[in-house]
Amino acid sequence: MLNIGDKAPDFTLPDENGKMVSLSDYAGKWLVVYFYPKDDTPGCTKEACDFTENKNEFAGLNAEVVGISRDNAEKHQKFIAKYDLNLTLLSDPDHIVHEAYGGWGTKINYGKEIVGVIRSTYIVSPNGEIAALWRKVNVRVNRKTGTVKHADKVREKLAALQA
Repeated sequence: MLNIGDKAPDFTLPDENGKMVSLSDYAGKWLVVYFYPKDDTPGCTKEACDFTENKNEFAGLNAEVVGISRDNAEKHQKFIAKYDLNLTLLSDPDHIVHEAYGGWGTKINYGKEIVGVIRSTYIVSPNGEIAALWRKVNVRVNRKTGTVKHADKVREKLAALQA
């Protein structure tokens, strides 16, 4: 399991256009890597839209955002087009990168224990280390309690890391 300060596991995965993308492509920049279960499902759509809404703020912090799921490039393209997403989405069908980052494992889903994607987010520093992480992310916003959107929390943490 990864911890803050650990070297981020390297990866090379195809994006929504089939172009190979590697962790090293982001050397010298901040990178937000988030793992999500499936394109075009309610929670995953919410999360992708929230990150897209914050795209300019992340760019202003010298950061890119990359989502990783098991879906293929064709599904990613449809998802991006349907919701006008402005993110890079990578395909990890064999969940190798998911496992390296802790985004795959045992979880409880509707009261049953299953093995699958664990929604999680990592901030990778310009020198390739894990600077922040969230495991078992909940993307729902509770307006009564004033809960902040996950993407906003990530952006705020990124800004604090750079202060």
